[in-house]
Amino acid sequence: MPERPAYKPSPDFNMTAQTMYGLEPVLAEELLRLGAKDVEKHNRAVSFRGDLGFMYKANLCLRTALRVLVPIEDFEVRSEQDIYAGIKKIPWEVFMGMDDTFAFSAKLNTELFGHSQYVSLLAKDALADRFREKTGKRPTVDVEDPALRIRLFITGDHCSVSLDSSGDSLHKRGYREQTNLAPLNEVLAAGMVMLSGWDRMSNFVDPMCGSGTLLIEAALLAANIPPGAYRKGFGFQRWSDFDAELWAKVHAGAMERITGNKPVILGGEVSKNVARKAETNIAIADLKEEITVKNVAFEDLPAPEGRGVLIINPPYGERMDEDEDINALYKMIGDTLKKNWTGYEAWVLTPNLEAAKFIKLTPRPKIRLFNGALDCRFLRYELYAGSRRREE
Repeated sequence: MPERPAYKPSPDFNMTAQTMYGLEPVLAEELLRLGAKDVEKHNRAVSFRGDLGFMYKANLCLRTALRVLVPIEDFEVRSEQDIYAGIKKIPWEVFMGMDDTFAFSAKLNTELFGHSQYVSLLAKDALADRFREKTGKRPTVDVEDPALRIRLFITGDHCSVSLDSSGDSLHKRGYREQTNLAPLNEVLAAGMVMLSGWDRMSNFVDPMCGSGTLLIEAALLAANIPPGAYRKGFGFQRWSDFDAELWAKVHAGAMERITGNKPVILGGEVSKNVARKAETNIAIADLKEEITVKNVAFEDLPAPEGRGVLIINPPYGERMDEDEDINALYKMIGDTLKKNWTGYEAWVLTPNLEAAKFIKLTPRPKIRLFNGALDCRFLRYELYAGSRRREE
């Protein structure tokens, strides 16, 4: 095996899992259940400690993480020269060889530097110059599919450098080939299912299921299927210290914990074409026996017997013609919930709180989430017997 990198002086090392706004508590709980140490929540991120095997497990098993980063260096910056010098002093030859490709990306929250691409260019030159001075050659940049992805974060006069162990964002599960106009991010979908408190045993329904993302994430959660099980690979598999035997052990252990749990998971979709896309994605995920999709409007979708959770991601006003259409849609949602879904708990994701008033039920709580750039609220409605009479 190659020598373990110098930035891991002990079996445990620091890591940071990035996530979406509002999902930090869910991700922290996931990490604790997986066995992470020193878990601490931040804005759109959770820091923790673990060993190499835990880094592999985190990438494979975390449902609400976008990527898992390994910090390797911190330094102060006040000028372009500081960025160049700080990057150049890092022993990059420990992390990569001459034949390995690399790429930098930078995020800035500072008045010192204006352009993240320019900062990335400075860092690229510093790394390449270090190799050139030591070997006479420069390694190659590959922005699309590098062997080593390096993330820079500059906040004020502080620069942190991290290796991206995930490669492609972890929301890219690998099961979704077909999407509709505004597909729900897989990490957001998983977070919504987990925020709902669904017990994985009662009925789960998405009556406006689109391409099926919420249904698939619910089925993965119910059966304890790792969300990374469908991916072709992760960034860490191309690192110089990749331990193939340890990865095989971690992967096998996660797959052995898959259960045969099959609650009722039902989707409704009014568009025949979109329903077909959902069925394609469900088939790719090998979940045809776990999920049923019906080509039917919400008001005509029969409620499965018993209790359960509905999660609805309705069309937003931006994708509809007139304001009265969106209001009528939300009125239909409220009427249908009160008429047909007594005993269920309903959750609605919306950026339009004015239109949501037409549901005519009181939501508790209202959780702030972002669907892309849209500032949304995730609204919970308890549909106990008598809801309809109370509102009439």
